[in-house]
Amino acid sequence: MTHHDSIYHRLFSHPKMVADLLNDFLEAPLLAELDLSSMKRLNTKFTATTGQRRRGDVVWEIPSRTQGSVFVLLLLEFQSEVDVWMVLRLQVYAGLLLQQLVDERRLNPTQGLPPVLPILLYNGEPRWHAPTRLRDLIRLPEGSPLWQYQPEMRYHVIDEGRFSDTELKNRPSLTALLMRMQHPASPDSILEAGRDVVSWFARHPDGPPVKRLFGELLNAGLARLDGPRIILSASLDLDEVVNMLETYVEKWERDIEQRGESKGRKNGEATMLTRLLQRRFGIVPEWVEKKLPMPILPPWKNGGFVLSMPDH
Repeated sequence: MTHHDSIYHRLFSHPKMVADLLNDFLEAPLLAELDLSSMKRLNTKFTATTGQRRRGDVVWEIPSRTQGSVFVLLLLEFQSEVDVWMVLRLQVYAGLLLQQLVDERRLNPTQGLPPVLPILLYNGEPRWHAPTRLRDLIRLPEGSPLWQYQPEMRYHVIDEGRFSDTELKNRPSLTALLMRMQHPASPDSILEAGRDVVSWFARHPDGPPVKRLFGELLNAGLARLDGPRIILSASLDLDEVVNMLETYVEKWERDIEQRGESKGRKNGEATMLTRLLQRRFGIVPEWVEKKLPMPILPPWKNGGFVLSMPDH
């Protein structure tokens, strides 16, 4: 796993983070089935025939309010592209999970298999648009007698970037704060999210021990905005990171403003020079155009000026 994946994996190894995620982003009928006050993490041993072990997932066994347990398979996805075959991957992982439970003799054949709830937590930039039902990938005409023999599978997707900052502010949970930090709209928005995280931990001193991880995630949010990175030390806590971030953001915004003013002056000078050249010579040679910091505009698009042909 990358460092970023590892942070998420460690975050959602805490029951409070998982409970927050489910409370905030599951539909009410699904939530009604789960007893989030008592859950335990399952040590998975997903090893495919290739010998590769799944590491980007976390499995939690959650008591059902009706009968037995529900196994929540939480897949953490950070790909830059949407995986069309995700539902097929999740079917394989769910099968491996159930096979592990069988191998460990945790299931009674007379009671059957426990339900599995696959959830995809997606952190990428493109919005998630892959099919969430396996049925949608199977090439069979409607009404075919083969449908009765096809596997059924679907998953619940939580696409972090699909929620606006305003929506997330109305959900005062750690997972909502996490998403605000991961998908900031501006330097100010990530700074505000950082302050809100500090306030959350001040109000919840018995919260999960993940403050350090949120400091690392602030850095990841800065990277998304191409901003400066803070060098984190083992002794640096979240409050100090946010204080440093405030100084960084102020300097960063000044630099952006200065670059914008400088670029504006250069563009203004180039535009003036362009108009003078076009007024004097008409069509400006290509080699002259390449020397200017911005392209020559055609005379009919040049700020409404009416340019006359030069006298010969």
